[in-house]
Amino acid sequence: MQSTLLRAYGEARLPRYTSYPTAPLFSPVVDETVYAGWLSALAPRDPVSLYLHIPYCRSMCWYCGCNTTISARDEPVANYLDVLHREIEMVASQIGRRQRVKYVHFGGGTPTIMKPAQFIGLVHLLRDAFDIVDDAELAIEIDPRTISREMLAAMRGSGINRASIGVQTFDPKVQQSINRIQSVECTSQTVAALRRIGINRINFDLIYGLPNQTVQSCIETVKTALTMKPDRLAVFGYAHVPDVKKHQRLIDVKALPDSAERVEQTVAIADALVNAGYKQIGLDCFALPDDELGVAQASHRLRRNFQGYTSDDCEALIGFGASAIGKTKQGYVQNETAIGNYSTRVRDGRLATAKGYSLTSEDRGRAAIIERLMCDFEADIPGICSRYGLDHAALTGGNERLSRAIDEGLAQMDGNILRIENDHRYLVRVVAAAFDSYLDRSAQRHSKAV
Repeated sequence: MQSTLLRAYGEARLPRYTSYPTAPLFSPVVDETVYAGWLSALAPRDPVSLYLHIPYCRSMCWYCGCNTTISARDEPVANYLDVLHREIEMVASQIGRRQRVKYVHFGGGTPTIMKPAQFIGLVHLLRDAFDIVDDAELAIEIDPRTISREMLAAMRGSGINRASIGVQTFDPKVQQSINRIQSVECTSQTVAALRRIGINRINFDLIYGLPNQTVQSCIETVKTALTMKPDRLAVFGYAHVPDVKKHQRLIDVKALPDSAERVEQTVAIADALVNAGYKQIGLDCFALPDDELGVAQASHRLRRNFQGYTSDDCEALIGFGASAIGKTKQGYVQNETAIGNYSTRVRDGRLATAKGYSLTSEDRGRAAIIERLMCDFEADIPGICSRYGLDHAALTGGNERLSRAIDEGLAQMDGNILRIENDHRYLVRVVAAAFDSYLDRSAQRHSKAV
């Protein structure tokens, strides 16, 4: 029954639910003026998280779904960082104080494309503009193919305490198919270098569903990764959306695994990691038993945001850089995606906000249900509805997606609790989608359910 359902739903295109509503629903109605008001309304005592997007890489990985651009020269990066500094100063000025910060994440692109001195200067600016608490998590994404010893030293001196390494696969044939050649030695040397300088919290990113990938190559990649003992592994399904990401047209569609093969790959990866002692966190993350994510999951405090599963409990996330998404209790905002438009706005002294979404009470209630399903595989539907002033019967009565999920055994009602059994955890997005009132407007923009 499990494999039958996995195959039946494998082709469905559904959001990853790192937000609700999802980004395709964002609108220019929420503009820089609206965001300025939301920033000014941040509570002084409430800590926030920061995300900084560095949208540059030295070469294009054909599977990439990120907002990034290729530059062989350093000048565009330097110009961008100058604008990023201005945006940070403007946002801090709008808040009107040094807001406390518990989490900082440098993403991309390739954040380590910065020169060491540029990175040090950026972190100094953040510490001047915000009150970054002593035990804050400062995380950065790394491309081990290009990182230098000088950059590693700059990271250590700037307080970086978590590093996320893009691995994707160690299979040379698959690497060739996605234009990302990265040897085992390159990755292991970077891991060793990080640990030598005291950055011991290390994440790996793996991907299944890539061209020419097989179940066996997925298992071999996991075995190799385990020799390096990462604390966490995020395992994503490749989303082939060539209409949105034109560079994906370079991928041989005929070499992509079909839905049945994708199912086998994700199950094989999960089994291998769990058998090695990792705890499965939510849908697509694995962590050592003493990792913060495992602790958060056990206490039902696990969250899900644009970086995936997290123990980050901050209500507000401030995004900096082109295409960066932020969130306050009022709603979501996203900066201009094109670097030129982003730079023009900021140089003109304007916040870079291009669009966003203002949350309603119903949105918040549905978001809470979806987040609990994605994190805990269960949700107290009446309890959440009561908290947000929603009518439980109206939300579930006549809900065809929910009825179908229950009828087909994907989920069951246990008293007030809607629960997804472990056998069907890979289809949690199908159940979560039953509470997405906007899904039909944006379905083609999303990835396959498995």
